This record gives sequence, structure tokens and C-alpha cells, in this order.
Amino acid sequence: MTPAAPAQPGPPLWLLAELTHRCPLHCVFCYNPVDYATQPDELGTEDWLRVLREARALGAVQLGLSGGEPLLREDLEALVAEARRLGFYSNLLTSGVGLTEARAAALKDAGLDHVQLSFQDSTPQMNDFLSHTRTFELKQRVAATIRAQGWPMVMNVVLHRLNIDHVDRIIGMAHALGAEYLELANTQYYSWAWVNRDQLLPTREQLRRAEAVTEAWRARLDGAMRIFFVAPDYHEGRPKKCVNGWGSMFLTVAPDGTALPCHTARMLPGLPFPNVRAHGLAAIWRDSEGFQRFRGTGWMKEPCRSCAQREEDLGGCRCQAWLLAQDASAADPVCVKSPHHGRVQAALQRAEAAGAAAGPREQPLVFRSPAESRRLAAAAGPDRARPRDLP
Repeated sequence: MTPAAPAQPGPPLWLLAELTHRCPLHCVFCYNPVDYATQPDELGTEDWLRVLREARALGAVQLGLSGGEPLLREDLEALVAEARRLGFYSNLLTSGVGLTEARAAALKDAGLDHVQLSFQDSTPQMNDFLSHTRTFELKQRVAATIRAQGWPMVMNVVLHRLNIDHVDRIIGMAHALGAEYLELANTQYYSWAWVNRDQLLPTREQLRRAEAVTEAWRARLDGAMRIFFVAPDYHEGRPKKCVNGWGSMFLTVAPDGTALPCHTARMLPGLPFPNVRAHGLAAIWRDSEGFQRFRGTGWMKEPCRSCAQREEDLGGCRCQAWLLAQDASAADPVCVKSPHHGRVQAALQRAEAAGAAAGPREQPLVFRSPAESRRLAAAAGPDRARPRDLP
């Protein structure tokens, strides 16, 4: 069957504005680039305002304000106000650090629609260990501030081997804090989570128990709090559609102005991504090689090319294909049909062995920090696109 050529894209409905890579937290699963400390340049206010105007003109309606920690930007209120003027629905994705009552009131007055607050776990000890900062009590105060401003109370917790057994307490905490929505997002293994994958990948039994606990809470709460459980694709044997389709509805602008079809795409070697300082968003979205390369199905090789599910998953994640198969156009190796699926199985086998082992792991976690970022970038050498070798 002849694969379809890339269709003319519709509008980028979702704009993710990564305002900064600066962050007070040091999470071991952070999706910011491992070499972020070597990319200190940030767009100024006027550039960001222009990006918002151009994205809205293209048809974007949802705006995510992210980072790092977006509250470290002093111009956040000005960006929110412009987003409101343009007609965006704006969502602040935050650790809560810096969201004082005064700052929350200013953002509310500027027109911010929505706040998503992240926790790392349900106790001060584990939350603060996983973020390498003392933030648990602060996050609890911020949750109360969010409710006081009348924003929807939305919480996010990234799950992995070190906290997935605490799902019962995590859901209970979210309910006690008045959350309306809770996203339990299993770790995706890119960037810092890739570096720490052997320490973070859960066992199948851990995943089974967590899903059962989640279902029990859903039945108990009967809709009083919506719980979204995002399963890890390593365990499923089926790839997920990459950002709902590469270059189909999702547009990220990184802190330095690089435009990306997904927030980790700049790791892909030999694929140029334009910068909003030099190019307009319309040309970037419609014509640039970086956004065109994996649109549709015409780029696919076997087994994706003749697969009956190719329109459903579009070959899976391109970054995962690069990390696991060193080929961005390969079938996502989480798929059982991929010739590289054995690498996923090997990682899962190591997770099972680690879960059965007594005592601490010999390999320490690598916490996100500028010093570690520079160390890892230096160790990668000039060919930073090449992933660290993992079996």
C-alpha cells in the first residue's frame, strides 16, 4: 500500500511556551534537555509577545506557560495579559515555587485561566528527596492559594519506581487538598529520566497495583475528582501517537526561541529546527523541514509502512525511536513489531530484577542541576545528539 504524503497541516491548536529552563527544583525525571545549562539564552518579552500574536493568528487556542519554572520570569503577568487579550485559554504549569498570594492575585487579574501544580510524592520526605528541595509544605500552601483564586485545582504527579507504590496516599492527598483533577503521569524516558531510567522504571506488578488502587479511588469518589492515569508505553507493547501526530496540533517554543513539534525533538540529529527570532511562526509551522519530516505516514519504513495501525499511532515517538534504535525514522521500539523491541524488554527485565533485589541500588540517581548538566554535556562531547549508551 502506498503511504500517504504529508497533508497540509491544520492550525497548531496548542502552543507550549517554555519560558525558561531555570528551575529551583532538581527532579530526576525532568524533560528539559540534559544540556540545558549550555543554552542560557532566553527570549525577551517582546519576542514572546510576538510569538503569542503569531500563534494566535495561526489558530492556536490553548497556551501552556511552562519551563523550568515559569514563575521565575518577571514578565509572566505581561505575557498572561497579552494571552487574554488575544483570546487564548492560558494554563500555568508550575512547581508552585514563587506563587505567593500577591503573585497569584496579579496573575488572576492579568487573566490566567488555569494552574497545574506538580507534586513529587505524598510526604515531605519523599517529595523533597525527589525534587532535591524542601518544597512539600510550600506546595500545600500554594494549593490553598490556587483554590482561593477560584482556579480549577489541577495536580500532576509523575510516577516511577520510587513513588508508584504510594499512589493510594498520593490520591488521598490530592483529594484532601481539594483537587478537581489529578494526573498520574508515568515517566516518559527522555532527557533526565533517560539518564536515570534503570532507577526509575517500575515493575509490572507495581504498575498493576497502582492501576488497581486508582480504579478503587475512582469508584469511591464517584466523579468528585477526575483521575487520569497515563500508563507507561514500555509496558504496553503498543506505541502512543507522538504529540497526537508530529506537527499536527502541538507547537513548542523553547526558551532560546527554537520552535519544535514536541518538547524533546531537538535531540534528533540532522534535523534542523528554526528559531522564532529569524522566522515567522506561519512559515515554521507550514514549511520548515523540522516540522515536515515526520508528518503523516509518507516517511515510514517497515514494519510501520504496511501496519494496519499506522494511522492510529503514526509509528509512535520519534525521540524514543532515536534513543532506543539510533534511528528517528524507525518504528518506536516499544512496539512488539519493532526489530528493536528487545531493547525495551531488556530494560523491563532489569527493572524486574531490581524490584526483586534487596538493598539499595549501586548506581546513584542523577539530579537535574546546572553542574550535572554541564558535566553530562561535556561527557557527550561535540556530538551531543547521540544518546548515552544503555543496553
